[in-house]
Amino acid sequence: MTDPSKDNASAQDQSELFTGGKRAQTVKGTPAKSMPAFTLGEDLAALADRDERIVVLTADLASANRTVEFRDRHPGRFFDFGIAEKNMVTAAAGMAASGQIPFAATFASFLGILAAEQIRTDCAYPNLPVRLVAHHSGISMGFYGTSHHALEDLSMMRTIAGLTVVSATDATLLRTIVAASLDHPGAIYMRLGRGRDPDVYERAPDGFAFGKAIRLREGSDLTIIATGAEVHPALQAADRLAADGISARVVDMHTISPLDGEAVAAAAAETGAILTVEEHNVTGGLGSAVAEILVDCDRVPFARHGVPDEFAPVGPPAALYAHYRLDAAGIAARARELLG
Repeated sequence: MTDPSKDNASAQDQSELFTGGKRAQTVKGTPAKSMPAFTLGEDLAALADRDERIVVLTADLASANRTVEFRDRHPGRFFDFGIAEKNMVTAAAGMAASGQIPFAATFASFLGILAAEQIRTDCAYPNLPVRLVAHHSGISMGFYGTSHHALEDLSMMRTIAGLTVVSATDATLLRTIVAASLDHPGAIYMRLGRGRDPDVYERAPDGFAFGKAIRLREGSDLTIIATGAEVHPALQAADRLAADGISARVVDMHTISPLDGEAVAAAAAETGAILTVEEHNVTGGLGSAVAEILVDCDRVPFARHGVPDEFAPVGPPAALYAHYRLDAAGIAARARELLG
């Protein structure tokens, strides 16, 4: 059988062809089991075997986020609230106040945007250990349109005091984040893509810590700081730039709040130019957070790359990523423009 992923294994292309639900074993040649949307439920179920505090909540999306795997193993600790996301978040806060560790999962647009007030007042303000799992973020929902696109959640979440905001790069990092979250104080907003993201990490990164960026590639001409699903195409872009003689450092800024200011300052001092890449409105997200650090550094060429300040059109995800130049070719082109 022909495997088209050999030609292009971007998360965007892989998200395009997903049609198989739970029955799918591969998506364009990538094992479905290696994708976050398919491992979340199993990972939580395995952790729950050893930790009775873990409970899982969702809003009529158990199949989409694969928490159905948790439901099957721990039915007494699984709660489906139907299409009532705000109630789900408030209930999760109540469970956390009672000593449990709730993982509340639904589309990013319905969690980080629709339930923002409940996250702020019910979870973050009382500093409760609620884990908010926001999947299908950015423009990965494609055809579903503006109501399902989540391009504002990072900017909204990172301004909530005390809330940890983190983006999962691939299945391995998601598994690492979930495990690390059990001992983390306070609420965490976990941003996921559509669950078909290509592997970036072969194994869990050593010494993972919230708020500590991971340097994936060394470089001397500029640094590409990416987050979430944009890390993989950023690495591909660095390969393209290397072919042109441009040495690009790539940093996985998995935690947006608190941001690793030391990594940003080091990039500015050691490589000069900085390009941020995110599947989010350029206003208020990763690029804005990095700019807040750079204002205290020596002046360096800097650009934010993401979705401009507009509502994204409706269309296939891959077409949208290409439209906004969030694929490898687009990121490389933006880097060349920055360097002049």
